[in-house]
Amino acid sequence: MSETFDKFQSVYRRILRFQKISVLASWDLYTATPKLGFDDMSDTMTFASSEAFALSNSDEFFGLVEALNEPEEFAQLTTGMQYTIQKLKTELEKSRRIPQAFFEELVSLQNQSMKAWTEAKRASDYTLFAPYLEKLISMITQKCAYTDPGKDTYEVLLDQYEKGMDSATIDRVFEELKEGLLPLLRKILAAPQPDSTAFDGFYDIPAQMKVQDLLLNYIGFSLDAGTTAVSEHPFTTGFSRNDVRITNHYYENNAISSMFSAIHEGGHGIFEQNVNPALQNTAADDCCYMGVHESQSRFFENILGRSKNFWIPIYAQIQELLPEFKKHSLDEFCREINHVQNSMIRTEADEVTYCLHIILRYEMEQAIFRDHVPVSELPALWNQKMQDYLQITPSNDAEGILQDMHWSDGSFGYFPSYLLGSIYDGMFLETLEQDLGNIDEILASGQIHTITKWLNEKIHWYGSLREPKEVIRTVCGKELSAKPLLDYFTKKYTEVYHLS
Repeated sequence: MSETFDKFQSVYRRILRFQKISVLASWDLYTATPKLGFDDMSDTMTFASSEAFALSNSDEFFGLVEALNEPEEFAQLTTGMQYTIQKLKTELEKSRRIPQAFFEELVSLQNQSMKAWTEAKRASDYTLFAPYLEKLISMITQKCAYTDPGKDTYEVLLDQYEKGMDSATIDRVFEELKEGLLPLLRKILAAPQPDSTAFDGFYDIPAQMKVQDLLLNYIGFSLDAGTTAVSEHPFTTGFSRNDVRITNHYYENNAISSMFSAIHEGGHGIFEQNVNPALQNTAADDCCYMGVHESQSRFFENILGRSKNFWIPIYAQIQELLPEFKKHSLDEFCREINHVQNSMIRTEADEVTYCLHIILRYEMEQAIFRDHVPVSELPALWNQKMQDYLQITPSNDAEGILQDMHWSDGSFGYFPSYLLGSIYDGMFLETLEQDLGNIDEILASGQIHTITKWLNEKIHWYGSLREPKEVIRTVCGKELSAKPLLDYFTKKYTEVYHLS
């Protein structure tokens, strides 16, 4: 390699190390740091982020990136490093417009806002969080003005999480989904429902942790290259394919919640652990397109995990670890995990009504950044949309507008990725069955690893090398459509609820 590349690598490795320190501090902040240690750990995270920001936006580093973009230098790079240089050039042209002092203030605000959200949620008091949210909205808007002057703020935010999926595309597929989903949902809700109170009971938390590990191993997450922790809201952090960390949250009266959080976060983790090792230490070594990433967590959680056949090989083991489940047959358990009902909490929602939870949040973010609805009016707007879509109204802030952590760190534009992921899943399922055969037969025979391997080869291996629309075209040979997901819902829930 050239002298220019060697100089670039020297700086880039320092940037990656500072970024890793920042991510490690973030992991610690939300899993282990005691309340009184929050500010100190937050300061460490801000320092590392700021150092990485300063290095990456320096004239020296930008000059090296521009030099490596020249045809003669570019041709000598690996595929992963070519992607890195192109991505860096695009991002640095934007981020270099952000003042260093502004960036440091924003990182500090994000940490303090997260702390305020945690306290506000526990107290179910939106007023504790509202001042931070108002300032975050203002600063995120200003950040977008720095990076993409003249562009619509919300389009900039959407592109940040799912490149190429603008609001016109999202509006089209979300509307397609709503048109087919609402009539089906009305039929389901009119049918006889299972009694969820039958699953009330005491579920030992250490036993739930053992169930988590069983499920992670079963779906293909390697605990030799991963670890687990407890947090207020489950999440996944990937340092490398050999160090992927997931968190969970446990309730003594509800073991099903942590079981599906484990499967969901395990899906994220499997993606991180199975990217081509040749892409390590490049910008392509994980997937930065959140809809694609969410498609994998939700594929494991819903398409696989809510199928009766997923549980056939392991339900007896679950019953041994959690004896409360011995009172319930596999059929009863599977009816419960596919119980469709209007409920308050997104993360606890069934896979059908979950779609409406996301559409609600997408519309809320549009109201924030396009209609400029005041922060003080957001809880009322949230509650009205809950009533419009799900015919229920939150009784307090914790089960309403405070339930999600995303806005507390400024992750506006992320929510649509969850539903885009589900829409991708409908298309992936259709293609997977064409390649491997009936998915229920594969699961019932305990061969889930063949499905995991297919996902590894078709999607995970490529990291960020393919943008979302390219992933869909390459894997499925079609353009994006909500129809396969609607077909999946219709077939499955017509059988589950014996609909005519």
